[in-house]
Amino acid sequence: MKPLNKQKNKNHEYFKYIGKKWSVLIILAALLFIAVLVSLSVGSSGISVAEIIRVLAGRGESTSRTIVFNVRMPRIATGMGVGIALAMAGCVMQNVLRNPLASASTLGIAQGASFGAALAIIYFQAGIQVSNASINAITFTNPYTVVLFAFLGGIITTGIILLVSRVTGVNPSVMILVGVALSALFTGATTLMQYFSDDNRVAAVVYWTFGNLGRAGLREISIIYVLSALAFIYFIYNRWNYNAMESGSTTAKSLGVNADSLVLISMTVATLISAAAIAFVGTISFVGLIAPHIVRRFTGNDYRFLIPGSAFTGAIVMIVADVASRMIASPAILPIGALTSFLGAPLFLYLIIKQGKRQ
Repeated sequence: MKPLNKQKNKNHEYFKYIGKKWSVLIILAALLFIAVLVSLSVGSSGISVAEIIRVLAGRGESTSRTIVFNVRMPRIATGMGVGIALAMAGCVMQNVLRNPLASASTLGIAQGASFGAALAIIYFQAGIQVSNASINAITFTNPYTVVLFAFLGGIITTGIILLVSRVTGVNPSVMILVGVALSALFTGATTLMQYFSDDNRVAAVVYWTFGNLGRAGLREISIIYVLSALAFIYFIYNRWNYNAMESGSTTAKSLGVNADSLVLISMTVATLISAAAIAFVGTISFVGLIAPHIVRRFTGNDYRFLIPGSAFTGAIVMIVADVASRMIASPAILPIGALTSFLGAPLFLYLIIKQGKRQ
């Protein structure tokens, strides 16, 4: 009887453990829904939350439906997709590289994408500032060229990091230092291109780096979500492998995990979704770095829950940042890339301080 009671207690503790993790995901999903409703109601038109709910239910005024479905919903969908992509990528990068500071921005992927976009705008005439007596605006004459070059810039950055790692045999945790070096290299190269370019094209490059959720259309949004969905399937399929990697690559190999292949493929997939997100909306910093750390405090390092939790949190952070960008200096819209940094940096410092005190 005693062994049977012990087994029942173990099962009870396990289900209690799992229940807590699922409750975190449910709370995050509820917070995301609330954030979407708030974001839909924020704007110069002054649509109330009640009117938003009526519109979503198929009722409401025609003007409200137009604003919600044609203006605000695409922007929110873009923010959610970008947040999901960057957060999942950061979560997996931190695991396979064994470094809590790994993300698209710290590995130089964002800087590589910015370099590619600048190259397209300045030397392939893909963007220019239009300025006359009646208009003063930035126009991208060939936006898909900018997207392609930005995407290739992000992919090439990771390719260089993985190549250096493969040739030199450095520890995966050292790869973050290679990313920092590449980040400085691409930032310097982008600055030199701007220095020798004319003011109009420099303005177009700066505008692209600000980040803009209103830049992506339905096709771009669809691409982000399809790539993110495929990446999510791959990440969840390898959730137990990531759990094993938490104990180190040597331990993971002893458990039958092909650690080298896992690192290579996971980094490639994570870079793919990060580069796609950045290419379509511009430079977005900190989301992939901070979102996994927020969720990790509640779910631990169990990647069955950490991956979807990071996706939810990344989407929430992007929506909150977008709401702040529209409210702070309304009717002007602040650069969302700057807002994500301002929102993320203090919280990240807080997490570091708490971890230091705990140790």
